[in-house]
Amino acid sequence: MTLNKTSPSRGPGSAEVTGFYDADTGSIQYLVSDPETGKGAVIDTVMGFDPAQASTDSSGAQEILAFARSANIEITWILDTHPHADHLMASSWLKQQLGAPNAIGEKVCEIAGLWRELYHMPGAFDPPRDFDRLFADGDTFEIGSLPVRVMLTPGHTLGSITYVVGADAAFVNDTFMQPDVGTSRADFPGGSAAELYDSLQAILALSDDTRLFVGHDYGTDEREDPAWESTVGQQRRDNAHLAGNTSKDAYIKLREERDQTLALPDRMLHVLQMNLRAGRLPEPESDGKRYLKIPLNRFEKET
Repeated sequence: MTLNKTSPSRGPGSAEVTGFYDADTGSIQYLVSDPETGKGAVIDTVMGFDPAQASTDSSGAQEILAFARSANIEITWILDTHPHADHLMASSWLKQQLGAPNAIGEKVCEIAGLWRELYHMPGAFDPPRDFDRLFADGDTFEIGSLPVRVMLTPGHTLGSITYVVGADAAFVNDTFMQPDVGTSRADFPGGSAAELYDSLQAILALSDDTRLFVGHDYGTDEREDPAWESTVGQQRRDNAHLAGNTSKDAYIKLREERDQTLALPDRMLHVLQMNLRAGRLPEPESDGKRYLKIPLNRFEKET
């Protein structure tokens, strides 16, 4: 059973948000709903993937669907904030189950261009085919009666987006971590610590009481249990990387030095090949089996 916790609506115009924790990857998946209409959306949902066996399963996504049914929430959007490097996206699978549109930021097309070269797959990846909506910075849509605004918040990837939902909720992808951890890495292809700093500052410009829902948490030595909700005010005051008005230059130095110590996610080269297709698996080959292509010796750290 997946650990989950609900952040209740604060009143009219405020979303109810349930986070579901994927322990294998430290990812948080969200079901956000409008109490007034019963409409909802899922954000950054995970398809199970075992890199040792190269096997997939949908049990976690099925739990979220069961939760939504029990709460009488109709899922009308399948949303992702970026093509994830550490977990397989459930977007394509959920679209098959629900018939709801799936969406991501429009700069996924530029990310796909980077990875076509890295995988040496010139004809691979067609985001307009695999996603029903490619959001630009400033785009708006609705979840029931709740307005949603899209913010381009690059840095972790060049195309990461934040969804600002209703009066007081923002789904900030891999920008912020919890205040006691700091911020997310920016060393993947197309990432930038400088752009990440600017994105963090843009999120901090939201109102102090805005609830921020992060993409990952792994606990800490002092805090065993995963957590994923904070506020703009808490992040501004307590964030381990930004509190005390950290300058941009100081942040870039801190972030880049930290990123040099981090290993790549063990699923990255597997799942990005599928996530750039909304989590859709490769087509079966002549033997009826599906195959991935993994580049060798492309991501060795400098020593």
